[in-house]
Amino acid sequence: MASGAIIRIEQLTKTYDLGEVQLTVLRSLSLSISPGSFVAIMGASGSGKSTLLNILGCLDRPTSGRYVLAGMDVSDMGDDELSDMRGQRIGFVFQQYNLIDQLSVVENIHVPLAYQGLGLSECRDRCEALAHRVGLSDRLGHRPKQLSGGQQQRVALARSLANDPVMILADEPTGNLDSSTGREILDLFSELHAQGKTIVMVTHGDEVAARATRVVQMSDGRIVRDVSRAQREMAGA
Repeated sequence: MASGAIIRIEQLTKTYDLGEVQLTVLRSLSLSISPGSFVAIMGASGSGKSTLLNILGCLDRPTSGRYVLAGMDVSDMGDDELSDMRGQRIGFVFQQYNLIDQLSVVENIHVPLAYQGLGLSECRDRCEALAHRVGLSDRLGHRPKQLSGGQQQRVALARSLANDPVMILADEPTGNLDSSTGREILDLFSELHAQGKTIVMVTHGDEVAARATRVVQMSDGRIVRDVSRAQREMAGA
C-alpha cells in the first residue's frame, strides 16, 4: 500500500457479539486512499459500508486488523484519543443533518470548534466565512427548523469544514433531498474535491459514483470491486 495514503486499512475485520450469535460485518478488508481522492463506497443494505465508514471516522473500532489515518495508527487508540482524532482530523456529513435545533446556523457550524481553544472573534469569523462558502450568508441567525432540507445539509457541510479536516466522511448526504437539491449538494462536494479535500462518501446513487474519482463496491462485508474513474471511462468506451 502507498506510504503517502491518507487512509490505509489492512485485513480489517469487525464482528459484533450478539450473545449466542456473532455477526461478522467486515471481513479482512484492505484499502488505501490517497490524499485528494473522492471515493464513493457503494453496496446493498447490510453490505458493511456504513460500518466501514464508522471505523474510518473513529466512531467504532475494528475487531482485528490495522487502520492508519494520516500516518497515525488508530486501531488500538482509547476513547479519548479517538475523540481527539475525530475533532481534529475528520469532518462528518450525515443523511439526517444532525444539527442542534436550539442553535443558529453560525452556532451549529461552531460546534466542532468548541474545544479547539480559538478566540470567540476568530471562531465567529471562520464560521461566517464557511456559511458564505456554502451559500448561507443571509441565514446566519436562522435555526434548523427555519431552513429547508438542502439548507440544513449546507449547514452540516460547513460544520464538517470548521476544523479544517484532513478528510470529509459523508453517509448518504443526499438521501433526504429531492433530486435537484441533491445535485446542488453534490456540486458543493465536487467543488471541495477540486480544492483538494479528500472525500469518502457512502451512497446508493449512481450520480455520486459518476462524480467520484474511485468507486468501491461492497458485498457481504467484502470489497468486490474497486475501480477508478479512468477505468470506468475506458470500460464505457
